[in-house]
Amino acid sequence: MTVAVRFAPSPTGFLHVGNARTALIVWLFARKSGGTYLLRLDDTDQERSTETYAQAIERDLAWLDLTWDRKARQSDRADRYDAAIARLKEAGRLYPCYETPEELSLKRKSRLAQGLPPVYDRAALQLDAADRARLEAAGRRPHWRFLLQPGAIEWHDLVRGPVHFDADDLSDPVLIREDGRPLYHVSSVIDDIEFGITHVVRGEDHVANTALHIQMFRALGAEPPVFAHLPLLTDAAGQGLAKRLGSLSLQELREDGLEPMAVASVLAKLGTSDPIEPRRRLEDLVEEFDWTKFSRASPKFDVAEIRRLNVRLIHEMPYEEAARRLAERGLPVVTEPFWAAVRPNLARLDEITDWWQVANGPVAPVRDDPAFAGTAAKLLPPEPWTEDTWKEWTEALKAETGLKGKALFLPLRRILTGLDHGPELKTLLPLIGRDRTLRRLGGETA
Repeated sequence: MTVAVRFAPSPTGFLHVGNARTALIVWLFARKSGGTYLLRLDDTDQERSTETYAQAIERDLAWLDLTWDRKARQSDRADRYDAAIARLKEAGRLYPCYETPEELSLKRKSRLAQGLPPVYDRAALQLDAADRARLEAAGRRPHWRFLLQPGAIEWHDLVRGPVHFDADDLSDPVLIREDGRPLYHVSSVIDDIEFGITHVVRGEDHVANTALHIQMFRALGAEPPVFAHLPLLTDAAGQGLAKRLGSLSLQELREDGLEPMAVASVLAKLGTSDPIEPRRRLEDLVEEFDWTKFSRASPKFDVAEIRRLNVRLIHEMPYEEAARRLAERGLPVVTEPFWAAVRPNLARLDEITDWWQVANGPVAPVRDDPAFAGTAAKLLPPEPWTEDTWKEWTEALKAETGLKGKALFLPLRRILTGLDHGPELKTLLPLIGRDRTLRRLGGETA
């Protein structure tokens, strides 16, 4: 069997890390199995779906380098839904219901008060043609429910193992709104059938939906796909992640200057038995992917973990990769010696701009002792400079002034960089150059 999977976000908000984790896991599985990856925008919610969010979803996936083989929009497929829905009506698996939301709420409360499960009582099945005509003449428009067949609904889940539902405990789901528009359940099932989806991977909040969907697949003459339901991420405090509030969105992480592979390295391993370690390539995560590593426990997501991996990735990043990443982000493309000098001091790639400024100016020197600065200028070695120049210079200054350690090095750092911290000056000094060093020692902004 050729694996075909899909990631099916609704463009009603920005992707948060929970959505992104699902998108990534689906992609890793597709690539590990040699299958195809469909990006399907579930945009039938006309009130909340926007093109802005649709474009943001594609931008976020591209940032993570999660390429798709096919793309579809549910808003383009209304005719396909109409045809399948007509088949369900002809087979007697869809029936019209006329209760208002208030009437349904009263029914649920009544059943709960009687100790009964709050499932729909199927009263609409007792209506005859005259009843329906009378209701419609009074202005009622039907919503349509899917008639569940009695019996056990079972499947083997790739994450949860054996799953069992009794159809008698489930309410016939509404598939068609009063305005005639199909709801998520039916459009998703129709798409999965027509796109040949073999595996559906989604959050565990869809487990009960899957029981309903399995009967819909079979009512439409299709065998259900294999299912995998991932535990939902929580934040560090154990709270759920809210998509439309932008909580921990990919857009925020990208704008914060984090590396996409730092994000992917964390999301791919959350909830698995693998340790969370930085990976430089998605291909490494593909090789390590295995459904048996996933746990049913809800993993906690902490953005601080991404930041820690981000630092490690940058500190270990080879120059060729750094040059490419800097160019992609419109940052200064530095020389290899410059990268080697400042890399240990970067927590984010865009911080290289600060050190580019230090090396190339202008920098306002901080001269706490002009006399010391004058002595340092007098003893400054001639060019050419190497990493040994710093030791040669400071040894001469030590002998001349008697200063050593922090008392010697910190004033020099403040004069040369305007800062109290930074890369090793033995590597930074040759990048600043003798002319600019002399001008800063003299108190000039250079």
